[in-house]
Amino acid sequence: MKKYLTLLVLPLFTTITMAQNDSSIGSSIGLYIFPGEDQNQEQQDADELTCFNWAKKQTGYDPMNPTQVQAAQVDKGPDGAAIKGAAMGAAGGAAIGAIAGDTGKGAAIGAVVGGLRGRRAKMANDSQQQAANNAGADAHEQKLADDYNKAFSACMEAKGYTVK
Repeated sequence: MKKYLTLLVLPLFTTITMAQNDSSIGSSIGLYIFPGEDQNQEQQDADELTCFNWAKKQTGYDPMNPTQVQAAQVDKGPDGAAIKGAAMGAAGGAAIGAIAGDTGKGAAIGAVVGGLRGRRAKMANDSQQQAANNAGADAHEQKLADDYNKAFSACMEAKGYTVK
């Protein structure tokens, strides 16, 4: 009977210990913390809480409620690109039309093609600019998290822990 009780209690104890370690502040932000001065789990939990609050105060960032950086939105409204393209296309079309003998028809076709090119170029430029803005916002969010992790790690290391 005693042998069976040990087999039942040991997995339960291991599960509880693992659950305690997985719920630590350090593990929740992706850091591994090793007690370098034989600190027990209660001391480590207290130190992690102290460092969590200190790092949050130093950086203004809360990893449990992360800051969402909004990317600047690109103005997708008309900006005259189609008109400029149409004017340039009309001029080019008129020159070609003059050679072919119908300046007006060449200018009209050139205006339509130029307008479409101008609008397409603006849409492509807007898309590229929005992608760059989104990447910048993502990079800023990552920098905030990295700064917090540096502050948290510095605090824990000062308390005698190894942090990776």
